[in-house]
Amino acid sequence: MKLPESQVAVLDAASATEERTIADLAGKTGLKPETATGAVFELEDAGLLSVDERTEESVSLTEEGEEYAEDGLPEVALYEAAIEAGAVDDPVQMGQAIGASGLGGPKVNIALSNYARKGYGTIDSGEITANQDADPDEDAESNALSALTAGEPVDDPDVLDQLESRGLVARAESTVRSVTLTDDGVTAMMEGIEAAETVGQLTPEMLTTGEWRDVEFAEYNVDADAERIDGGKVHILRQTANRVKDVLVGMGFEEMDGPHADADFWINDCLFMPQDHPARTHWDRFALSNPTEIGDLPEDLVERVHSAHRDGVGEHGEGYHSPWDEDFARAIALRGHTTSLSMRYLSGYAQGELEPPQRFFSVEKVYRNDTLDPTHLLEFFQIEGWVMAEDLSVRDLMGTFEEFYAQFGITDIQFKPHYNPYTEPSFELFGNHPETGELIEIGNSGMFRPEVLEPLGVECDVMAWGLALERLLMLMYGFEDIRDVHGTLCDLELLRDVEVIH
Repeated sequence: MKLPESQVAVLDAASATEERTIADLAGKTGLKPETATGAVFELEDAGLLSVDERTEESVSLTEEGEEYAEDGLPEVALYEAAIEAGAVDDPVQMGQAIGASGLGGPKVNIALSNYARKGYGTIDSGEITANQDADPDEDAESNALSALTAGEPVDDPDVLDQLESRGLVARAESTVRSVTLTDDGVTAMMEGIEAAETVGQLTPEMLTTGEWRDVEFAEYNVDADAERIDGGKVHILRQTANRVKDVLVGMGFEEMDGPHADADFWINDCLFMPQDHPARTHWDRFALSNPTEIGDLPEDLVERVHSAHRDGVGEHGEGYHSPWDEDFARAIALRGHTTSLSMRYLSGYAQGELEPPQRFFSVEKVYRNDTLDPTHLLEFFQIEGWVMAEDLSVRDLMGTFEEFYAQFGITDIQFKPHYNPYTEPSFELFGNHPETGELIEIGNSGMFRPEVLEPLGVECDVMAWGLALERLLMLMYGFEDIRDVHGTLCDLELLRDVEVIH
């Protein structure tokens, strides 16, 4: 019997009494895994091999998991520091224990969130206690990390689930194929098998010389596994952003653009946000150190905005009567919302004076010093929009949202009254998560107040909104943790395999 050289090599490496995986056969024969797989399927079709398939789960440490496997879990470090500080006998200040632990940055919150869960002690009112009966050497998660580092299996699925939820391990499923010689395969081997010279690809040289007439071509097995090659693709967030732009353009809107780093004047002051508002402190904004301020601001507009903050607008206007510093207004920060673009356009500063009716939008990044969780990141995309026209009402605003979200198959939007310094009336938007059923906030909106519009020189109504693109993504696809899609912890397999909704 004559067979292609790769099939002969696989038969020689296979056994009638011992299962061998295709990876083993590829290693023994020196064939590429995809070549060995193709040969196995062809031999199975010929009845010379038997193939058994099973699914196996592999568990590997993430970069963070490797760090904790080497240095120890943050909660263990906090417990050991609390013990040293005497927290077994009396509660000690949490700051004292954290300082002694050497933890910093995100590790502090990680330690605090797992400390009580594991029974290491209690945390209450800024004080921490330590349970003297706790034993870090018996910490199941820590021991599992050590086992995985040593290449040993972890049999407790609950521990693996917990480690996976913490982002310390990654689990993957793969199909393993085991091969054995059949009776016919053994018989063929005993009778003798010769390697036939076969060609797997037609080349220009064969066509030129006419050699193709005398060679034997290998059969092409369409069932054989092919090597997976992951090419580039447009990120699902960008695809959705582009779709949002198409929808809004179709609704008659024009797109705005502008700087990511801007003066606080455009970001907050024009929005009638008092300068002593908590959201304008260094805890909530990302300020720039070089340059620190902007010099190019329209002086007459600065004065009108200052006057609105100080005295309000109109005969019965009421300002904040709080300190207002032009140097602070000129300070540069990363924008916390794209409403800074709206202020530039409504004031006429971006592209000249606008006459109603007008509709503008943007889908751009904004930056906030938020705590990371399944629905918050330090940077995200905001869908900004506004309509300038006579005699607008909240009904017009609600109708706009209903029309917009219906384009994405979302028809159960709910509205909740809300307070904003810059809009009145105002309301937040909520949608039902398709997997959890929870109501999640998806945006904020309202009618711009006279204190915003009059300094800008706008004499008609303006309704405006800021919607979260990532939250829209969650409603469309059922993602429960936006960190799977966007940021340094994103799930690459999810991004490769998710099907785009049209």
